[in-house]
Amino acid sequence: MPRAGLTETRVVEEAERLADEVGLSKLTLATLADRLGVRQPSLYKHVTGMDGLKRSIALGAKRELGEVLGRAAVGRARGDAVVSLSHAYRAWAKQHPGRYEAAQRAPLPGDVEDEQASNDVVRVASDVMAGYELRDDDAVDAIRALRSALHGFVTLETGGGFALPVDIDRSFDRLVSGLALAFSRWGQEAVAEGP
Repeated sequence: MPRAGLTETRVVEEAERLADEVGLSKLTLATLADRLGVRQPSLYKHVTGMDGLKRSIALGAKRELGEVLGRAAVGRARGDAVVSLSHAYRAWAKQHPGRYEAAQRAPLPGDVEDEQASNDVVRVASDVMAGYELRDDDAVDAIRALRSALHGFVTLETGGGFALPVDIDRSFDRLVSGLALAFSRWGQEAVAEGP
Protein backbone atom coordinates (compact mmCIF):
# COMPACT_ATOMS: atom_id res chain seq x y z
CA MET A 1 0.00 0.00 0.00
CA PRO A 2 1.40 3.43 -0.92
CA ARG A 3 2.48 5.71 1.90
CA ALA A 4 -0.32 8.03 2.99
CA GLY A 5 -0.01 11.37 1.22
CA LEU A 6 2.47 10.07 -1.34
CA THR A 7 1.13 10.38 -4.87
CA GLU A 8 2.62 10.46 -8.33
CA THR A 9 2.17 14.23 -8.37
CA ARG A 10 3.98 14.64 -5.04
CA VAL A 11 6.82 12.37 -6.16
CA VAL A 12 7.29 14.26 -9.43
CA GLU A 13 7.07 17.69 -7.75
CA GLU A 14 9.72 16.70 -5.22
CA ALA A 15 11.87 15.28 -8.02
CA GLU A 16 11.55 18.62 -9.87
CA ARG A 17 12.70 20.53 -6.79
CA LEU A 18 15.57 18.12 -6.24
CA ALA A 19 16.62 18.32 -9.91
CA ASP A 20 16.74 22.12 -9.62
CA GLU A 21 18.84 21.85 -6.45
CA VAL A 22 21.38 19.20 -7.45
CA GLY A 23 21.06 18.99 -11.24
CA LEU A 24 19.11 16.56 -13.35
CA SER A 25 22.14 14.33 -13.92
CA LYS A 26 22.62 13.90 -10.15
CA LEU A 27 18.98 13.11 -9.44
CA THR A 28 18.62 9.50 -8.28
CA LEU A 29 15.71 7.47 -7.05
CA ALA A 30 17.64 6.76 -3.85
CA THR A 31 18.07 10.47 -3.13
CA LEU A 32 14.43 11.15 -3.98
CA ALA A 33 13.23 8.34 -1.72
CA ASP A 34 15.37 9.67 1.11
CA ARG A 35 13.96 13.17 0.60
CA LEU A 36 10.41 11.79 0.69
CA GLY A 37 11.12 9.62 3.74
CA VAL A 38 10.35 6.34 2.01
CA ARG A 39 12.29 3.35 0.81
CA GLN A 40 13.26 3.39 -2.86
CA PRO A 41 10.98 0.48 -3.86
CA SER A 42 8.01 2.55 -2.66
CA LEU A 43 8.61 5.00 -5.50
CA TYR A 44 7.77 2.36 -8.09
CA LYS A 45 4.15 2.53 -6.97
CA HIS A 46 4.10 6.08 -8.33
CA VAL A 47 6.69 6.26 -11.16
CA THR A 48 8.03 3.76 -13.68
CA GLY A 49 11.68 4.20 -12.82
CA MET A 50 14.21 6.89 -13.63
CA ASP A 51 13.31 7.16 -17.32
CA GLY A 52 9.64 7.63 -16.50
CA LEU A 53 10.47 10.16 -13.81
CA LYS A 54 12.68 12.19 -16.16
CA ARG A 55 9.93 12.11 -18.78
CA SER A 56 7.46 13.46 -16.21
CA ILE A 57 9.89 16.21 -15.23
CA ALA A 58 10.43 17.09 -18.90
CA LEU A 59 6.69 17.23 -19.58
CA GLY A 60 6.05 19.53 -16.64
CA ALA A 61 9.02 21.71 -17.55
CA LYS A 62 7.94 22.11 -21.17
CA ARG A 63 4.40 22.95 -20.15
CA GLU A 64 5.54 25.52 -17.60
CA LEU A 65 8.10 27.05 -19.95
CA GLY A 66 5.49 27.30 -22.71
CA GLU A 67 3.12 29.12 -20.35
CA VAL A 68 5.86 31.48 -19.15
CA LEU A 69 6.92 32.32 -22.70
CA GLY A 70 3.32 32.72 -23.83
CA ARG A 71 2.59 35.21 -21.05
CA ALA A 72 5.78 37.10 -21.88
CA ALA A 73 4.95 37.41 -25.58
CA VAL A 74 1.20 38.02 -25.43
CA GLY A 75 0.19 41.47 -26.68
CA ARG A 76 3.69 42.17 -27.98
CA ALA A 77 5.06 42.13 -31.50
CA ARG A 78 8.35 41.88 -33.29
CA GLY A 79 11.33 43.18 -31.29
CA ASP A 80 9.26 43.81 -28.18
CA ALA A 81 8.05 40.21 -28.26
CA VAL A 82 11.56 38.82 -28.84
CA VAL A 83 12.97 40.86 -25.94
CA SER A 84 10.20 39.91 -23.53
CA LEU A 85 10.25 36.23 -24.50
CA SER A 86 14.06 36.10 -24.25
CA HIS A 87 14.16 37.63 -20.78
CA ALA A 88 11.41 35.26 -19.61
CA TYR A 89 13.32 32.30 -21.07
CA ARG A 90 16.56 33.27 -19.36
CA ALA A 91 14.92 33.96 -16.00
CA TRP A 92 13.00 30.67 -16.01
CA ALA A 93 16.06 28.67 -17.03
CA LYS A 94 18.19 30.22 -14.29
CA GLN A 95 15.49 29.72 -11.67
CA HIS A 96 14.86 26.09 -12.66
CA PRO A 97 18.18 24.65 -13.90
CA GLY A 98 17.26 20.99 -13.48
CA ARG A 99 13.88 21.39 -15.11
CA TYR A 100 15.43 23.50 -17.84
CA GLU A 101 17.84 20.67 -18.63
CA ALA A 102 14.93 18.23 -18.73
CA ALA A 103 13.00 20.49 -21.10
CA GLN A 104 15.78 20.09 -23.70
CA ARG A 105 14.92 16.41 -24.03
CA ALA A 106 13.36 15.69 -27.43
CA PRO A 107 10.18 13.61 -27.34
CA LEU A 108 10.52 9.95 -28.15
CA PRO A 109 8.82 8.98 -31.41
CA GLY A 110 5.14 8.32 -30.79
CA ASP A 111 5.04 10.06 -27.41
CA VAL A 112 2.07 12.25 -28.31
CA GLU A 113 1.87 13.95 -24.91
CA ASP A 114 5.52 14.99 -24.97
CA GLU A 115 5.28 16.05 -28.62
CA GLN A 116 2.33 18.30 -27.74
CA ALA A 117 4.22 19.89 -24.83
CA SER A 118 7.23 20.51 -27.07
CA ASN A 119 5.07 21.91 -29.87
CA ASP A 120 3.40 24.32 -27.44
CA VAL A 121 6.77 25.92 -26.69
CA VAL A 122 7.65 26.10 -30.39
CA ARG A 123 4.23 27.58 -31.16
CA VAL A 124 4.96 30.60 -28.96
CA ALA A 125 8.19 31.26 -30.86
CA SER A 126 6.37 30.67 -34.15
CA ASP A 127 3.75 33.24 -33.22
CA VAL A 128 6.51 35.73 -32.44
CA MET A 129 8.12 35.06 -35.83
CA ALA A 130 4.76 35.56 -37.55
CA GLY A 131 5.01 39.18 -36.36
CA TYR A 132 8.01 39.46 -38.67
CA GLU A 133 5.97 37.76 -41.39
CA LEU A 134 8.30 34.77 -41.22
CA ARG A 135 6.69 31.47 -42.10
CA ASP A 136 7.64 27.97 -43.17
CA ASP A 137 11.40 27.38 -43.51
CA ASP A 138 12.26 31.03 -42.75
CA ALA A 139 10.36 30.80 -39.46
CA VAL A 140 12.00 27.47 -38.59
CA ASP A 141 15.45 28.93 -39.27
CA ALA A 142 14.65 31.96 -37.10
CA ILE A 143 13.25 29.83 -34.25
CA ARG A 144 16.35 27.64 -34.33
CA ALA A 145 18.59 30.71 -34.25
CA LEU A 146 16.66 32.17 -31.32
CA ARG A 147 16.66 28.91 -29.37
CA SER A 148 20.35 28.27 -30.06
CA ALA A 149 21.36 31.76 -28.99
CA LEU A 150 19.27 31.73 -25.81
CA HIS A 151 20.23 28.18 -24.86
CA GLY A 152 23.90 28.84 -25.52
CA PHE A 153 23.89 32.03 -23.47
CA VAL A 154 22.01 30.48 -20.54
CA THR A 155 24.19 27.36 -20.58
CA LEU A 156 27.40 29.38 -20.56
CA GLU A 157 26.08 31.76 -17.91
CA THR A 158 24.88 29.08 -15.50
CA GLY A 159 28.00 27.01 -16.11
CA GLY A 160 30.30 29.89 -15.14
CA GLY A 161 31.50 30.44 -18.69
CA PHE A 162 31.44 34.25 -18.60
CA ALA A 163 34.42 35.38 -16.55
CA LEU A 164 35.26 38.66 -18.31
CA PRO A 165 34.49 41.77 -16.23
CA VAL A 166 31.69 43.03 -18.47
CA ASP A 167 28.09 43.17 -17.26
CA ILE A 168 26.38 39.91 -18.28
CA ASP A 169 22.96 41.55 -18.46
CA ARG A 170 24.34 44.10 -20.92
CA SER A 171 25.74 41.31 -23.08
CA PHE A 172 22.40 39.50 -23.02
CA ASP A 173 20.50 42.65 -23.95
CA ARG A 174 22.81 43.22 -26.92
CA LEU A 175 22.42 39.62 -28.06
CA VAL A 176 18.65 39.86 -27.94
CA SER A 177 18.60 43.25 -29.67
CA GLY A 178 20.82 41.84 -32.40
CA LEU A 179 18.48 38.91 -32.89
CA ALA A 180 15.45 41.19 -33.08
CA LEU A 181 17.21 43.29 -35.73
CA ALA A 182 18.27 40.21 -37.68
CA PHE A 183 14.72 38.86 -37.71
CA SER A 184 13.46 42.15 -39.15
CA ARG A 185 15.69 41.47 -42.18
CA TRP A 186 15.52 37.67 -42.12
CA GLY A 187 13.43 37.09 -45.23
CA GLN A 188 15.00 39.91 -47.28
CA GLU A 189 18.40 38.40 -47.89
CA ALA A 190 19.13 35.16 -49.66
CA VAL A 191 20.90 32.56 -47.57
CA ALA A 192 24.49 32.24 -48.69
CA GLU A 193 25.07 28.90 -50.34
CA GLY A 194 27.86 26.67 -49.19
CA PRO A 195 30.86 25.61 -51.29
